[in-house]
Amino acid sequence: MGGSPAAGESVRSQVVVVGGGPVGTGLAIGLGQLGIRCALIERRAEPQLVPKGQNLTQRTMEHMRAWGVEDRVRAGRTIPAGHSRGLTAYGSLLGQYSYEWLRRGAVRRFYATDNERLPQYATERALRARAAELPTVSVHHGWRAEDVSQSGEGVVVRARDASGAVLEVAGEYAVGCDGSRSTVRESAGIGQDRTDHEQLMVLLVFRSRQLDGLLARFPGTSFFNVLHPDHAGYWQFLGRVDASETWFFHAPVDVADPGTDFRPLVWKAVGDRFDVEIEHVGFWDMRFALADRYRRGRVLLAGDAAHSHPPYGGYGINTGFEDAANLAWKLAATLRGWGGPGLLDSYDAERRPVFASTRDDFIARSIQVDGDFLATHDPGTDRAAFEAEWGARAEAAAAEVAAYEPHYEGSPVIAGSGGGRSGAYGDHETRARPGHHLASQPEGTDADLFDRLTGDGFVLLRAGGKGDELVAAAERASVPLRVVDIGEDVRAAYGADLVLVRPDQYVAWAGNGCEDPGAVLAVATGHGSAPGR
Repeated sequence: MGGSPAAGESVRSQVVVVGGGPVGTGLAIGLGQLGIRCALIERRAEPQLVPKGQNLTQRTMEHMRAWGVEDRVRAGRTIPAGHSRGLTAYGSLLGQYSYEWLRRGAVRRFYATDNERLPQYATERALRARAAELPTVSVHHGWRAEDVSQSGEGVVVRARDASGAVLEVAGEYAVGCDGSRSTVRESAGIGQDRTDHEQLMVLLVFRSRQLDGLLARFPGTSFFNVLHPDHAGYWQFLGRVDASETWFFHAPVDVADPGTDFRPLVWKAVGDRFDVEIEHVGFWDMRFALADRYRRGRVLLAGDAAHSHPPYGGYGINTGFEDAANLAWKLAATLRGWGGPGLLDSYDAERRPVFASTRDDFIARSIQVDGDFLATHDPGTDRAAFEAEWGARAEAAAAEVAAYEPHYEGSPVIAGSGGGRSGAYGDHETRARPGHHLASQPEGTDADLFDRLTGDGFVLLRAGGKGDELVAAAERASVPLRVVDIGEDVRAAYGADLVLVRPDQYVAWAGNGCEDPGAVLAVATGHGSAPGR
């Protein structure tokens, strides 16, 4: 759907998504597939051709599968399959010290599909094509949102196109996916907690015929970090945009005088001179921002509108997609009447702490640890001590991917999670744990349950024909629930006879029997409080 509405036209929908980048378009797809009428407003007619958001995790590719776009996303790959390894080097890429970094394959067995690497604009094109196929999604590209207002009855988004024509879109809820300078966030009066590192970074996109040959010693590697004593822990990072000649590069520069010729920065990071034809120069500030809340009344935030951070580690776009997956089913359940009054509030309770943990436990901590290492270790003064610490860092890098395990322990809509608090730091397990992502292909079995875990409502995985009481309770409460019988091998892997799985593939409850199925479902759907609250 879509097209250009006439001047002064008004559109009615159930949810208005402002910002049609990857996160907003993914959210619109998720809502549209659940039968929710959704209007998507995006100021750009075409995706922005800047190579960012390139590292898509296995979890993100699960979302792509659920949204019916996995094959199209993989078809947008600009480098050969398998070229997704990362590397960290000391001093320069052609120096003596380096180790593999961001080993996504370490957690592959806990997810239903492989990770992927491609520029954000290629992912966005695939998502746009999918959104255009859904009759429940109306797409309005080329319209800039100017204001969002809300009342007890709903929201109104006012947008304008390049000609000055005005479009008003009314709905029951609005979601701001409109980036770090979000109009939606400002219109809703939602503040931000900001941490500024007072460091300016340059982004270059350049072409080179010679660089691929210089880095031939690192086969299958497509992104590179360089730690240099001059930069106090801030990375210089380089990555492939395509198979041979196009690259991106980020590096710290002087705030007062960033310079105009950036080729020496690239040469210093690589460790040699080579041809550099710069096609794009941009700047960004080393800054973290977190919205004070993700919801105010009928207005919600997702993606960079809710949180932003330096592009370290491939967390940003993946975090935004998880926002979309978490929010889509909760909005749909609320609009369809089976979601309780606490369900939408749980979006903030689950997702804000995950970002705060990502910021503090992974990105900011990495900057601090790298800065401390560079300040205290130098191979020129104490080679043995440097090499011992470098080896320890390599082992820690291997463990970091496994430790990044966003979860919702302690969430008000998770039954039996045993307390705790939502966060990004955890550990991957096949065991079905309330508040954690379910491994849909449990190791040691032939099961692949993922496609049966997507769609409308909850799924009850059950062994031995148990769980009739939960099924009956769901029918009484008009909560959509599908039953999937599992064999003893899967039951052993999950460690429970019964596993209640949410539409976003997180475990809502697990056990061998359910004494109060009504209470479990009330908690999971936002109608009740978890025990102990």
